[in-house]
Amino acid sequence: MLDCNNEHIKNSILLEFAKTVELFDLSPLEARLFAFLYIEGVPLTLDQMSEALGKSKTSMSTGVRSLVDLNLVKRVWKKGVRKDLFQANEQLFKQFMSFYMKKWIVATEDRKEALLELQSELEQSALDQSNEHIHNKLNDLLDFHNKLDVFFKEASKNK
Repeated sequence: MLDCNNEHIKNSILLEFAKTVELFDLSPLEARLFAFLYIEGVPLTLDQMSEALGKSKTSMSTGVRSLVDLNLVKRVWKKGVRKDLFQANEQLFKQFMSFYMKKWIVATEDRKEALLELQSELEQSALDQSNEHIHNKLNDLLDFHNKLDVFFKEASKNK
């Protein structure tokens, strides 16, 4: 009975961790696959992953390829094993934060640039006082994006 309970707890941990990983723009399958590899902690073949997760080997291959491209999973070699083995990159937090801090900084800067262009257009147009509300909201949004920019750049230094 203890083994059954342990397996239930392990599966629950995997599910909750996969939900967290999905927040980082991974597909549900990629998130579940990464969580599984991370929790297992040992190199596995596509066949082993397929059997454990109940998905096709093709799905596992596609998911692993995406995770390898993101540097979240790596291919490993083991003497005597002819099939490809994969395992989660153990530097989980650092990898996620590095990748997503860069992504968030670029996205924030892009949005801020677009808002600045709109602000310039707004200032160049001959709008009456009725648009003061829009002007104020635009300034609030620019302030918000400036704060995000500072926050993400500071956070990326401290990771």
